[in-house]
Amino acid sequence: MSQDHTQEHHEHGHGHGEGSELSDVALRVKALESLLIERGYVDPGALDTLIETYENKVGPRNGARVVARSWTDPDYRQRLMTDATAAIAELGFTGRQGEHMVAVANTPSVHNMVVCTLCSCYPWPVLGLPPVWYKSPPYRARAVADPKGVLEDFGVDLADTTEVRVWDSTAEIRYLVIPMRPEGTNGFDQEQLAALVTRDSMIGTGLALRPDTSGEGAAS
Repeated sequence: MSQDHTQEHHEHGHGHGEGSELSDVALRVKALESLLIERGYVDPGALDTLIETYENKVGPRNGARVVARSWTDPDYRQRLMTDATAAIAELGFTGRQGEHMVAVANTPSVHNMVVCTLCSCYPWPVLGLPPVWYKSPPYRARAVADPKGVLEDFGVDLADTTEVRVWDSTAEIRYLVIPMRPEGTNGFDQEQLAALVTRDSMIGTGLALRPDTSGEGAAS
């Protein structure tokens, strides 16, 4: 679904009962977190470290393995593009908020980017916790209105001829961007390739790392 169809998609039902930033559950979690910190049961620093781990390491590492497999196994890639939920489950990554997955692949002429315009629907089993910016109103609005401008803010400079397709996640469907395999990776095994896949590249606000930059920001 391109950006031209995001509004139409929502008009057909955007079940965001779960995961809303303003939901009763979210408010209760915040209240409980504050109470535990105030009474000394939880160390804020340790909590931040835990969140950082799930946001940037555990979850994105799963997605990186999916992407790396798709780069090296044409049959798996075909299954991923046909039924992403089942293909991802082949690698053992299943669970709540990952039940209805769709994979969209970048090409030299098309770049895909994911947003959730009404809240923060996100594929936790493969990407972990959503980053703060993904849930922010400015990103949710600008990703649809000015996707190339958003990409420039993230340091992604695309050719003028490249089409940007914006996919709007819902409680029913969540998307995983399959970035293009970087040049200079012939002979890399899946573990080496996974180290080049970042969380942002699987949202579409980044690109896979070049081999000489794999030490910074990789999903693994």
